[in-house]
Amino acid sequence: MTKSASSAPAGGVPVLMKGNEALGEAAIRAGCRAFFGYPITPQSELPAYMARRMPEEDGVFLQAESELAAINMVYGAAGAGVRVMTSSSSPGISLKQEGISYIAGAELPAVIVNIMRGGPGLGSIMPGQSDYFQATKGGGHGDYRLVVYGPATVQELVDLTIRAFNVADRYRSPVMILGDGILGQMMEPVVFPTEKPAEVAKPWATTGRQGTRGRNVVNSLYLAAEELEAHNLRLQAKFAEMHSNEVIYESIIPEGAEVVCVAYGTTARVVKSAIAMARQEGIKVGLIRPISLWPFPDEAFVNLPDTVRSVLTVEMSAGQMVEDVRLALNGRLPVHFYGRMGGMWPIPRDVLAEIKKAAGREAGVAR
Repeated sequence: MTKSASSAPAGGVPVLMKGNEALGEAAIRAGCRAFFGYPITPQSELPAYMARRMPEEDGVFLQAESELAAINMVYGAAGAGVRVMTSSSSPGISLKQEGISYIAGAELPAVIVNIMRGGPGLGSIMPGQSDYFQATKGGGHGDYRLVVYGPATVQELVDLTIRAFNVADRYRSPVMILGDGILGQMMEPVVFPTEKPAEVAKPWATTGRQGTRGRNVVNSLYLAAEELEAHNLRLQAKFAEMHSNEVIYESIIPEGAEVVCVAYGTTARVVKSAIAMARQEGIKVGLIRPISLWPFPDEAFVNLPDTVRSVLTVEMSAGQMVEDVRLALNGRLPVHFYGRMGGMWPIPRDVLAEIKKAAGREAGVAR
């Protein structure tokens, strides 16, 4: 197919797209020219979209024979300096964890997408948020971290995918997009940027010896303990730089707020509806929505108003991000939790009931 007959949506013009497909187009607009994946619901539309679009952009699409093969192909393409992405859903990401650790250890930029489903095990094809630990604490072996983004809208999915490629190159490190089945399957209007990505110099890439430059070696194997420790110390310094520079969050704390809710991704959209319902009943409720799940926005919890009586964390899990909320608060306020699991998700009415409990507004309870 020629470029003039491209099926890409026009840049700068709002277009209605499914989340998975919008993510794929955003990756292409960001300069992604290699995609290696394997189909698994609820993210299968993403590799299907890339299979159609990558040839139009002189890119490479390959459906690997397994998730293990796909992540190691990402390792190879990243080592050659190509902007590369892979995607999967929960159990597929589990299979990729060894390769993700290798990529982080070899200091290679790549974007990894997890459109989460219910678990554990094969679970279901319904949405979930129970991969938070795996994503933010390092699901593979060794001391490494990934910048992890938790988008809440299809437009944010587009924007954060583009950001992910830039951040991956900036730090020579893999970055993860952590969405869920709702976000991957929903359709919303999005606007894509019209500008082309800037060329990024990668003198470290294994592109063959050119001129007089020395050999480039991409490796994560250090047999001498002293060398491996020095490598780890350098990685930790890089992770500390990420922690200082890459925090993103949304904070809406009204004057006189009694309760602050914490939620990310599509769950935060449900919580916003519940907050609006609480406002109609005279309960002032704030929201902290982490967008970077790692680095976690601890700073958002530092100067909460004295009127805040408690914090309510809402997730589609048994309670994972809630641990980071408790760490950020360091015992200053009680932290309540409400979660749904197995593909079930919170609804505004039930979240409102939890807000009332956190505020001490249940029937018969004095303020």
